Amino acid sequence: MDKTLATIEALASAYFKTKPDEIKLLPQSGSDRRYFRVKHGETSLIATYNLNIQENNTFIYFTNHFRQQGLSVPDILATNETGIAYLQTDLGDQSLMMTLESNGYTTQVKQLFADSLATLAELQVKGDAGMDYTNCLTAKEFGKQAIMSDLLYFKYYFLDTLQRPYDKQALIDDYEALANYLTHTEYKFFMFRDFQSRNIMLKDGKPWFIDYQGGMKGAPQYDVASMLWQARANLSDEWKTDLFTSYMDSLDKHLPSPMNREIFKNQYYGYVLIRLLQVLGAYGFRGLFERKAHFLASIPIALLNLKWFVENRPLGIHTPEFRKVLELVVSNEIIEKFTPAQAGEKSPLTVYINSFSFIKNGYPEDESENGGGFVFDCRGILNPGRVEVYKKQSGRDRDVVDFLEQQTKMPEFLHSVFDIVDINVEDYLNRGFERLMINFGCTGGQHRSVYAAEQTARHLRNKYKVKTVVDHINEDNWKK
Repeated sequence: MDKTLATIEALASAYFKTKPDEIKLLPQSGSDRRYFRVKHGETSLIATYNLNIQENNTFIYFTNHFRQQGLSVPDILATNETGIAYLQTDLGDQSLMMTLESNGYTTQVKQLFADSLATLAELQVKGDAGMDYTNCLTAKEFGKQAIMSDLLYFKYYFLDTLQRPYDKQALIDDYEALANYLTHTEYKFFMFRDFQSRNIMLKDGKPWFIDYQGGMKGAPQYDVASMLWQARANLSDEWKTDLFTSYMDSLDKHLPSPMNREIFKNQYYGYVLIRLLQVLGAYGFRGLFERKAHFLASIPIALLNLKWFVENRPLGIHTPEFRKVLELVVSNEIIEKFTPAQAGEKSPLTVYINSFSFIKNGYPEDESENGGGFVFDCRGILNPGRVEVYKKQSGRDRDVVDFLEQQTKMPEFLHSVFDIVDINVEDYLNRGFERLMINFGCTGGQHRSVYAAEQTARHLRNKYKVKTVVDHINEDNWKK
Protein backbone atom coordinates (compact mmCIF):
# COMPACT_ATOMS: atom_id res chain seq x y z
CA MET A 1 0.00 0.00 0.00
CA ASP A 2 1.45 3.38 -0.97
CA LYS A 3 1.83 6.24 1.51
CA THR A 4 -1.12 8.23 0.13
CA LEU A 5 -3.56 5.34 0.36
CA ALA A 6 -2.29 4.43 3.82
CA THR A 7 -2.90 8.01 4.99
CA ILE A 8 -6.47 7.96 3.68
CA GLU A 9 -7.19 4.54 5.18
CA ALA A 10 -5.88 5.63 8.59
CA LEU A 11 -8.04 8.78 8.57
CA ALA A 12 -11.16 6.90 7.43
CA SER A 13 -10.59 4.12 9.98
CA ALA A 14 -10.32 6.67 12.77
CA TYR A 15 -13.54 8.34 11.61
CA PHE A 16 -15.57 5.13 11.20
CA LYS A 17 -13.83 3.46 14.15
CA THR A 18 -13.25 0.49 11.85
CA LYS A 19 -11.55 -0.15 8.52
CA PRO A 20 -13.60 1.17 5.54
CA ASP A 21 -15.08 -1.32 3.08
CA GLU A 22 -13.69 0.39 -0.02
CA ILE A 23 -11.33 3.21 -1.00
CA LYS A 24 -11.38 4.17 -4.69
CA LEU A 25 -9.17 6.76 -6.36
CA LEU A 26 -11.20 9.29 -8.37
CA PRO A 27 -10.10 10.86 -11.68
CA GLN A 28 -7.64 13.68 -11.08
CA SER A 29 -8.46 17.24 -12.11
CA GLY A 30 -5.95 19.89 -13.16
CA SER A 31 -4.55 20.29 -9.63
CA ASP A 32 -2.16 18.14 -7.60
CA ARG A 33 -4.91 17.18 -5.16
CA ARG A 34 -5.97 13.54 -5.14
CA TYR A 35 -9.53 12.52 -4.33
CA PHE A 36 -10.86 9.19 -3.07
CA ARG A 37 -14.37 7.85 -2.55
CA VAL A 38 -14.46 6.04 0.80
CA LYS A 39 -17.33 3.65 1.56
CA HIS A 40 -18.37 2.04 4.82
CA GLY A 41 -21.68 0.25 4.72
CA GLU A 42 -24.24 2.65 3.26
CA THR A 43 -22.07 5.70 3.97
CA SER A 44 -20.00 7.29 1.21
CA LEU A 45 -17.49 10.09 1.85
CA ILE A 46 -14.89 11.97 -0.18
CA ALA A 47 -11.29 12.02 1.05
CA THR A 48 -8.79 14.59 -0.16
CA TYR A 49 -5.01 14.17 -0.08
CA ASN A 50 -3.03 17.35 -0.68
CA LEU A 51 0.50 18.22 0.41
CA ASN A 52 -0.32 21.95 0.16
CA ILE A 53 -1.40 22.40 3.77
CA GLN A 54 -2.14 26.11 3.37
CA GLU A 55 -4.59 25.31 0.56
CA ASN A 56 -6.24 22.67 2.75
CA ASN A 57 -6.55 25.11 5.64
CA THR A 58 -8.13 27.73 3.40
CA PHE A 59 -10.69 25.28 1.99
CA ILE A 60 -11.55 23.97 5.44
CA TYR A 61 -11.93 27.49 6.88
CA PHE A 62 -14.13 28.64 4.00
CA THR A 63 -16.24 25.47 4.20
CA ASN A 64 -16.84 25.70 7.93
CA HIS A 65 -17.70 29.40 7.60
CA PHE A 66 -20.16 28.74 4.76
CA ARG A 67 -21.81 25.84 6.61
CA GLN A 68 -22.39 28.12 9.60
CA GLN A 69 -24.33 30.35 7.21
CA GLY A 70 -26.35 27.37 5.94
CA LEU A 71 -24.84 27.57 2.45
CA SER A 72 -24.65 24.80 -0.16
CA VAL A 73 -21.17 23.35 0.38
CA PRO A 74 -20.05 19.97 1.79
CA ASP A 75 -19.39 19.39 5.48
CA ILE A 76 -15.82 18.83 6.69
CA LEU A 77 -16.00 15.67 8.80
CA ALA A 78 -12.42 14.97 9.85
CA THR A 79 -8.81 15.96 9.22
CA ASN A 80 -5.62 14.09 10.00
CA GLU A 81 -2.95 15.36 12.39
CA THR A 82 -0.56 16.57 9.70
CA GLY A 83 -3.25 18.52 7.81
CA ILE A 84 -2.58 16.82 4.47
CA ALA A 85 -5.83 14.82 4.36
CA TYR A 86 -9.46 15.46 5.23
CA LEU A 87 -12.90 13.91 4.83
CA GLN A 88 -15.99 15.67 3.50
CA THR A 89 -19.53 14.71 2.58
CA ASP A 90 -20.01 13.06 -0.80
CA LEU A 91 -21.99 15.23 -3.23
CA GLY A 92 -22.01 12.56 -5.93
CA ASP A 93 -20.57 12.53 -9.44
CA GLN A 94 -23.06 14.60 -11.42
CA SER A 95 -21.80 18.10 -12.19
CA LEU A 96 -23.76 20.79 -14.00
CA MET A 97 -21.36 20.46 -16.94
CA MET A 98 -22.05 16.71 -17.20
CA THR A 99 -25.79 17.39 -17.13
CA LEU A 100 -25.43 19.97 -19.91
CA GLU A 101 -23.36 17.56 -22.03
CA SER A 102 -25.79 14.66 -21.59
CA ASN A 103 -29.11 16.54 -21.79
CA GLY A 104 -28.28 19.46 -24.08
CA TYR A 105 -29.65 23.00 -23.98
CA THR A 106 -33.07 22.17 -22.58
CA THR A 107 -35.42 24.29 -20.51
CA GLN A 108 -34.66 22.12 -17.48
CA VAL A 109 -30.91 22.59 -17.86
CA LYS A 110 -31.35 26.35 -18.24
CA GLN A 111 -33.28 26.36 -14.97
CA LEU A 112 -30.41 24.49 -13.28
CA PHE A 113 -28.06 27.26 -14.42
CA ALA A 114 -30.48 29.87 -13.02
CA ASP A 115 -30.73 27.95 -9.73
CA SER A 116 -26.93 27.78 -9.53
CA LEU A 117 -26.63 31.54 -10.03
CA ALA A 118 -29.28 32.18 -7.37
CA THR A 119 -27.33 29.95 -4.98
CA LEU A 120 -24.15 31.79 -5.94
CA ALA A 121 -25.69 35.18 -5.11
CA GLU A 122 -26.66 33.87 -1.67
CA LEU A 123 -23.17 32.48 -1.06
CA GLN A 124 -21.45 35.66 -2.21
CA VAL A 125 -23.39 37.92 0.17
CA LYS A 126 -23.96 35.63 3.16
CA GLY A 127 -20.50 34.10 2.83
CA ASP A 128 -18.94 37.56 2.93
CA ALA A 129 -20.57 38.37 6.26
CA GLY A 130 -18.08 37.71 9.04
CA MET A 131 -15.48 36.25 6.66
CA ASP A 132 -11.86 36.61 7.81
CA TYR A 133 -10.08 37.17 4.50
CA THR A 134 -6.66 36.78 6.08
CA ASN A 135 -7.29 33.07 5.55
CA CYS A 136 -7.21 33.48 1.75
CA LEU A 137 -4.74 31.37 -0.15
CA THR A 138 -3.25 34.29 -2.10
CA ALA A 139 -4.51 37.88 -2.11
CA LYS A 140 -7.26 38.92 0.24
CA GLU A 141 -9.03 40.92 -2.49
CA PHE A 142 -9.36 40.78 -6.25
CA GLY A 143 -8.24 44.35 -6.83
CA LYS A 144 -6.14 46.26 -9.32
CA GLN A 145 -3.06 44.09 -8.88
CA ALA A 146 -5.00 40.87 -9.55
CA ILE A 147 -6.69 42.36 -12.62
CA MET A 148 -3.34 43.51 -13.99
CA SER A 149 -1.94 40.04 -13.33
CA ASP A 150 -4.68 38.42 -15.44
CA LEU A 151 -4.19 40.92 -18.26
CA LEU A 152 -0.41 40.44 -18.27
CA TYR A 153 -0.91 36.66 -18.24
CA PHE A 154 -2.77 37.05 -21.54
CA LYS A 155 -0.08 39.39 -22.88
CA TYR A 156 2.91 37.17 -22.14
CA TYR A 157 1.46 33.73 -22.87
CA PHE A 158 -0.76 34.47 -25.85
CA LEU A 159 -0.49 37.93 -27.38
CA ASP A 160 3.32 38.03 -27.50
CA THR A 161 3.47 34.56 -29.08
CA LEU A 162 1.76 36.01 -32.17
CA GLN A 163 4.85 38.18 -32.79
CA ARG A 164 2.78 41.07 -34.12
CA PRO A 165 3.69 44.73 -33.51
CA TYR A 166 1.78 46.84 -31.00
CA ASP A 167 2.51 49.79 -28.71
CA LYS A 168 3.52 48.04 -25.49
CA GLN A 169 3.47 51.14 -23.28
CA ALA A 170 0.11 52.30 -24.64
CA LEU A 171 -1.32 48.85 -23.95
CA ILE A 172 -0.06 48.89 -20.35
CA ASP A 173 -1.59 52.36 -19.92
CA ASP A 174 -4.93 51.01 -21.15
CA TYR A 175 -4.59 48.03 -18.80
CA GLU A 176 -4.11 50.46 -15.90
CA ALA A 177 -7.19 52.47 -16.91
CA LEU A 178 -9.34 49.34 -17.18
CA ALA A 179 -8.11 47.99 -13.85
CA ASN A 180 -8.89 51.30 -12.12
CA TYR A 181 -12.37 51.36 -13.69
CA LEU A 182 -13.21 47.83 -12.57
CA THR A 183 -11.91 48.16 -9.01
CA HIS A 184 -14.15 51.14 -8.29
CA THR A 185 -17.27 49.05 -7.82
CA GLU A 186 -20.05 49.54 -5.32
CA TYR A 187 -20.34 45.85 -4.52
CA LYS A 188 -17.63 43.56 -3.19
CA PHE A 189 -18.50 40.22 -1.65
CA PHE A 190 -16.98 36.75 -1.56
CA MET A 191 -15.64 35.93 -5.03
CA PHE A 192 -15.43 32.25 -5.94
CA ARG A 193 -12.69 33.00 -8.54
CA ASP A 194 -13.23 29.77 -10.53
CA PHE A 195 -17.00 29.54 -10.69
CA GLN A 196 -17.91 27.25 -13.58
CA SER A 197 -20.26 24.38 -14.30
CA ARG A 198 -17.77 21.62 -13.50
CA ASN A 199 -17.45 23.01 -9.94
CA ILE A 200 -21.21 22.80 -9.40
CA MET A 201 -22.48 19.42 -8.24
CA LEU A 202 -26.14 18.45 -8.52
CA LYS A 203 -27.53 16.50 -5.59
CA ASP A 204 -31.27 15.84 -5.25
CA GLY A 205 -31.79 18.34 -8.07
CA LYS A 206 -30.08 21.20 -6.22
CA PRO A 207 -26.69 22.86 -6.85
CA TRP A 208 -23.81 22.44 -4.40
CA PHE A 209 -20.39 24.06 -4.74
CA ILE A 210 -16.85 22.68 -4.57
CA ASP A 211 -13.30 23.97 -5.29
CA TYR A 212 -13.64 27.50 -3.91
CA GLN A 213 -10.29 27.52 -2.08
CA GLY A 214 -8.98 30.20 -4.45
CA GLY A 215 -11.70 32.62 -3.34
CA MET A 216 -11.22 36.17 -2.08
CA LYS A 217 -13.18 39.40 -1.71
CA GLY A 218 -14.12 40.95 -5.04
CA ALA A 219 -16.74 42.04 -7.55
CA PRO A 220 -19.60 39.53 -7.82
CA GLN A 221 -19.77 40.03 -11.61
CA TYR A 222 -16.50 38.12 -12.06
CA ASP A 223 -18.05 34.81 -10.94
CA VAL A 224 -21.04 35.26 -13.24
CA ALA A 225 -18.73 36.01 -16.15
CA SER A 226 -16.72 32.86 -15.38
CA MET A 227 -19.82 30.68 -15.54
CA LEU A 228 -21.76 32.17 -18.43
CA TRP A 229 -18.76 32.63 -20.72
CA GLN A 230 -17.09 29.28 -20.05
CA ALA A 231 -15.89 28.20 -23.50
CA ARG A 232 -16.70 24.54 -22.99
CA ALA A 233 -20.29 25.31 -21.96
CA ASN A 234 -20.79 27.36 -25.15
CA LEU A 235 -24.00 29.04 -23.96
CA SER A 236 -26.02 31.02 -26.48
CA ASP A 237 -26.27 34.81 -26.27
CA GLU A 238 -29.94 34.44 -25.35
CA TRP A 239 -29.07 32.16 -22.43
CA LYS A 240 -26.29 34.47 -21.26
CA THR A 241 -28.59 37.50 -21.33
CA ASP A 242 -31.50 35.75 -19.60
CA LEU A 243 -29.32 34.12 -16.96
CA PHE A 244 -27.46 37.35 -16.17
CA THR A 245 -30.81 39.11 -15.66
CA SER A 246 -31.94 36.23 -13.46
CA TYR A 247 -28.73 36.56 -11.43
CA MET A 248 -29.27 40.31 -10.89
CA ASP A 249 -32.80 39.55 -9.68
CA SER A 250 -31.39 37.01 -7.21
CA LEU A 251 -28.61 39.30 -5.98
CA ASP A 252 -31.05 42.18 -5.49
CA LYS A 253 -32.91 40.07 -2.91
CA HIS A 254 -29.80 40.05 -0.71
CA LEU A 255 -28.96 43.76 -1.02
CA PRO A 256 -30.25 46.50 1.32
CA SER A 257 -31.39 48.60 -1.67
CA PRO A 258 -31.91 47.96 -5.41
CA MET A 259 -28.73 48.05 -7.50
CA ASN A 260 -28.05 50.42 -10.39
CA ARG A 261 -28.34 47.79 -13.09
CA GLU A 262 -26.81 49.88 -15.86
CA ILE A 263 -23.55 50.43 -13.95
CA PHE A 264 -23.56 46.84 -12.70
CA LYS A 265 -23.99 45.55 -16.27
CA ASN A 266 -21.25 47.75 -17.74
CA GLN A 267 -18.75 46.53 -15.16
CA TYR A 268 -19.93 42.96 -15.73
CA TYR A 269 -18.82 43.21 -19.37
CA GLY A 270 -15.43 44.44 -18.20
CA TYR A 271 -15.06 41.35 -16.03
CA VAL A 272 -16.23 39.15 -18.89
CA LEU A 273 -13.34 40.48 -20.94
CA ILE A 274 -10.86 39.94 -18.10
CA ARG A 275 -12.03 36.34 -17.74
CA LEU A 276 -11.90 35.63 -21.49
CA LEU A 277 -8.35 36.95 -21.70
CA GLN A 278 -7.24 35.07 -18.57
CA VAL A 279 -8.55 31.85 -20.13
CA LEU A 280 -6.70 32.58 -23.39
CA GLY A 281 -3.53 33.14 -21.40
CA ALA A 282 -4.02 29.79 -19.64
CA TYR A 283 -4.64 28.01 -22.95
CA GLY A 284 -1.55 29.68 -24.39
CA PHE A 285 0.63 28.61 -21.46
CA ARG A 286 -0.67 25.03 -21.34
CA GLY A 287 -0.88 24.64 -25.11
CA LEU A 288 1.86 26.74 -26.71
CA PHE A 289 4.47 26.38 -23.96
CA GLU A 290 3.67 23.02 -22.34
CA ARG A 291 2.45 21.56 -25.68
CA LYS A 292 -0.67 19.95 -24.25
CA ALA A 293 -2.98 19.01 -27.10
CA HIS A 294 -6.27 19.57 -25.25
CA PHE A 295 -5.44 23.20 -24.55
CA LEU A 296 -4.21 23.83 -28.10
CA ALA A 297 -7.52 22.49 -29.40
CA SER A 298 -9.39 24.85 -27.04
CA ILE A 299 -7.70 28.02 -28.36
CA PRO A 300 -9.94 28.51 -31.46
CA ILE A 301 -13.08 28.05 -29.32
CA ALA A 302 -11.85 30.71 -26.89
CA LEU A 303 -10.96 33.04 -29.80
CA LEU A 304 -14.44 32.74 -31.31
CA ASN A 305 -15.93 33.45 -27.89
CA LEU A 306 -13.76 36.57 -27.60
CA LYS A 307 -14.53 37.63 -31.18
CA TRP A 308 -18.27 37.62 -30.51
CA PHE A 309 -17.75 39.67 -27.36
CA VAL A 310 -15.51 42.26 -29.06
CA GLU A 311 -18.03 42.73 -31.88
CA ASN A 312 -21.18 42.83 -29.77
CA ARG A 313 -20.50 44.10 -26.25
CA PRO A 314 -19.36 47.57 -25.05
CA LEU A 315 -16.49 47.88 -22.59
CA GLY A 316 -17.67 51.10 -20.96
CA ILE A 317 -14.25 52.79 -21.10
CA HIS A 318 -12.05 54.21 -23.88
CA THR A 319 -8.91 52.06 -24.38
CA PRO A 320 -7.73 52.60 -28.00
CA GLU A 321 -4.55 50.46 -28.02
CA PHE A 322 -6.28 47.67 -26.14
CA ARG A 323 -9.04 47.77 -28.74
CA LYS A 324 -6.51 47.45 -31.57
CA VAL A 325 -4.90 44.47 -29.86
CA LEU A 326 -8.26 42.76 -29.37
CA GLU A 327 -9.20 43.27 -33.02
CA LEU A 328 -5.85 41.75 -34.02
CA VAL A 329 -6.31 38.72 -31.78
CA VAL A 330 -9.80 37.92 -33.11
CA SER A 331 -8.97 38.56 -36.77
CA ASN A 332 -9.78 35.76 -39.20
CA GLU A 333 -6.08 35.27 -39.88
CA ILE A 334 -5.27 34.53 -36.22
CA ILE A 335 -8.34 32.31 -35.72
CA GLU A 336 -7.48 30.30 -38.84
CA LYS A 337 -3.90 29.92 -37.59
CA PHE A 338 -5.14 28.04 -34.51
CA THR A 339 -8.03 26.19 -36.16
CA PRO A 340 -7.03 22.65 -37.22
CA ALA A 341 -8.09 21.16 -40.54
CA GLN A 342 -11.42 19.34 -40.32
CA ALA A 343 -12.46 16.21 -42.19
CA GLY A 344 -15.72 16.79 -44.05
CA GLU A 345 -18.36 14.16 -44.73
CA LYS A 346 -16.69 13.32 -48.06
CA SER A 347 -13.14 13.24 -46.71
CA PRO A 348 -11.38 10.06 -47.93
CA LEU A 349 -8.99 9.81 -44.96
CA THR A 350 -9.36 6.94 -42.49
CA VAL A 351 -6.85 6.52 -39.65
CA TYR A 352 -6.24 2.89 -38.63
CA ILE A 353 -5.04 2.63 -35.03
CA ASN A 354 -3.75 -0.65 -33.60
CA SER A 355 -2.52 -1.96 -30.27
CA PHE A 356 -0.28 -5.01 -30.30
CA SER A 357 2.18 -7.11 -28.29
CA PHE A 358 5.83 -6.95 -29.30
CA ILE A 359 6.29 -10.46 -27.89
CA LYS A 360 3.20 -12.22 -29.28
CA ASN A 361 2.26 -10.36 -32.47
CA GLY A 362 5.14 -8.29 -33.75
CA TYR A 363 4.62 -5.18 -35.84
CA PRO A 364 1.22 -4.90 -37.58
CA GLU A 365 1.41 -5.12 -41.36
CA ASP A 366 0.08 -2.34 -43.56
CA GLU A 367 -1.30 -3.94 -46.69
CA SER A 368 -2.17 -0.67 -48.40
CA GLU A 369 -0.29 0.50 -51.46
CA ASN A 370 1.39 3.44 -49.75
CA GLY A 371 2.41 1.69 -46.50
CA GLY A 372 4.08 3.66 -43.73
CA GLY A 373 2.67 5.37 -40.69
CA PHE A 374 3.85 5.24 -37.08
CA VAL A 375 4.88 2.65 -34.49
CA PHE A 376 5.14 3.86 -30.88
CA ASP A 377 6.71 1.77 -28.12
CA CYS A 378 4.79 2.13 -24.83
CA ARG A 379 7.13 -0.10 -22.79
CA GLY A 380 8.79 2.90 -21.16
CA ILE A 381 5.55 3.56 -19.26
CA LEU A 382 4.96 1.88 -15.88
CA ASN A 383 3.02 -1.33 -16.60
CA PRO A 384 -0.38 -1.76 -14.87
CA GLY A 385 -0.11 -5.48 -15.71
CA ARG A 386 2.37 -5.84 -12.85
CA VAL A 387 -0.36 -4.93 -10.36
CA GLU A 388 -2.40 -7.98 -9.41
CA VAL A 389 -5.80 -6.25 -9.43
CA TYR A 390 -5.27 -4.99 -13.00
CA LYS A 391 -3.94 -8.20 -14.59
CA LYS A 392 -7.34 -9.31 -15.89
CA GLN A 393 -8.36 -5.82 -16.96
CA SER A 394 -7.36 -3.88 -20.07
CA GLY A 395 -6.54 -0.31 -21.08
CA ARG A 396 -10.25 0.25 -21.66
CA ASP A 397 -11.22 -0.37 -18.02
CA ARG A 398 -11.74 2.64 -15.78
CA ASP A 399 -9.37 1.51 -13.02
CA VAL A 400 -6.52 0.96 -15.49
CA VAL A 401 -7.28 4.29 -17.17
CA ASP A 402 -7.04 6.07 -13.80
CA PHE A 403 -3.77 4.29 -13.01
CA LEU A 404 -2.19 5.27 -16.33
CA GLU A 405 -3.40 8.87 -16.17
CA GLN A 406 -2.53 9.52 -12.55
CA GLN A 407 0.42 7.32 -11.66
CA THR A 408 2.49 7.08 -14.86
CA LYS A 409 4.01 9.31 -17.54
CA MET A 410 1.42 8.21 -20.09
CA PRO A 411 -0.11 11.74 -20.38
CA GLU A 412 3.28 13.25 -21.28
CA PHE A 413 3.95 10.38 -23.69
CA LEU A 414 0.65 10.91 -25.52
CA HIS A 415 1.07 14.68 -25.69
CA SER A 416 4.29 14.06 -27.63
CA VAL A 417 2.59 11.44 -29.80
CA PHE A 418 -0.21 13.85 -30.66
CA ASP A 419 2.28 16.56 -31.64
CA ILE A 420 3.90 14.18 -34.13
CA VAL A 421 0.75 12.52 -35.47
CA ASP A 422 -1.16 15.78 -35.90
CA ILE A 423 1.38 17.02 -38.46
CA ASN A 424 0.66 14.11 -40.78
CA VAL A 425 -3.10 14.10 -40.21
CA GLU A 426 -3.37 17.77 -41.16
CA ASP A 427 -1.19 17.25 -44.23
CA TYR A 428 -3.12 14.13 -45.29
CA LEU A 429 -6.45 15.96 -44.94
CA ASN A 430 -5.22 18.88 -47.05
CA ARG A 431 -3.82 16.57 -49.76
CA GLY A 432 -6.79 14.20 -49.91
CA PHE A 433 -4.93 11.07 -48.79
CA GLU A 434 -7.02 8.03 -47.90
CA ARG A 435 -5.12 6.09 -45.24
CA LEU A 436 -2.80 6.51 -42.24
CA MET A 437 -1.76 3.78 -39.80
CA ILE A 438 -0.74 4.39 -36.16
CA ASN A 439 0.45 1.48 -34.00
CA PHE A 440 1.10 1.21 -30.27
CA GLY A 441 3.01 -1.73 -28.88
CA CYS A 442 3.72 -2.93 -25.35
CA THR A 443 4.69 -6.19 -23.68
CA GLY A 444 1.29 -7.88 -23.60
CA GLY A 445 -0.78 -5.65 -25.87
CA GLN A 446 -3.43 -5.38 -23.14
CA HIS A 447 -2.94 -2.27 -21.01
CA ARG A 448 -0.62 0.54 -22.13
CA SER A 449 -0.92 0.09 -25.89
CA VAL A 450 -4.70 -0.38 -25.68
CA TYR A 451 -5.14 2.81 -23.68
CA ALA A 452 -2.85 4.76 -26.04
CA ALA A 453 -4.73 3.52 -29.11
CA GLU A 454 -8.14 4.41 -27.65
CA GLN A 455 -7.03 7.87 -26.55
CA THR A 456 -5.37 8.63 -29.88
CA ALA A 457 -8.56 7.71 -31.74
CA ARG A 458 -10.56 9.92 -29.39
CA HIS A 459 -8.13 12.81 -29.88
CA LEU A 460 -8.26 12.61 -33.69
CA ARG A 461 -12.05 12.34 -33.78
CA ASN A 462 -12.47 15.33 -31.49
CA LYS A 463 -9.86 17.55 -33.13
CA TYR A 464 -10.19 16.67 -36.81
CA LYS A 465 -13.57 14.85 -37.07
CA VAL A 466 -11.65 12.18 -38.95
CA LYS A 467 -12.78 8.56 -39.36
CA THR A 468 -10.87 6.10 -37.18
CA VAL A 469 -10.74 2.30 -37.03
CA VAL A 470 -9.31 0.80 -33.83
CA ASP A 471 -8.10 -2.79 -33.61
CA HIS A 472 -6.61 -4.44 -30.51
CA ILE A 473 -4.68 -7.21 -32.23
CA ASN A 474 -3.83 -9.23 -29.13
CA GLU A 475 -7.31 -9.10 -27.56
CA ASP A 476 -7.93 -12.84 -27.92
CA ASN A 477 -4.88 -13.49 -25.73
CA TRP A 478 -5.72 -11.08 -22.92
CA LYS A 479 -5.71 -12.53 -19.39
CA LYS A 480 -9.41 -12.65 -18.48
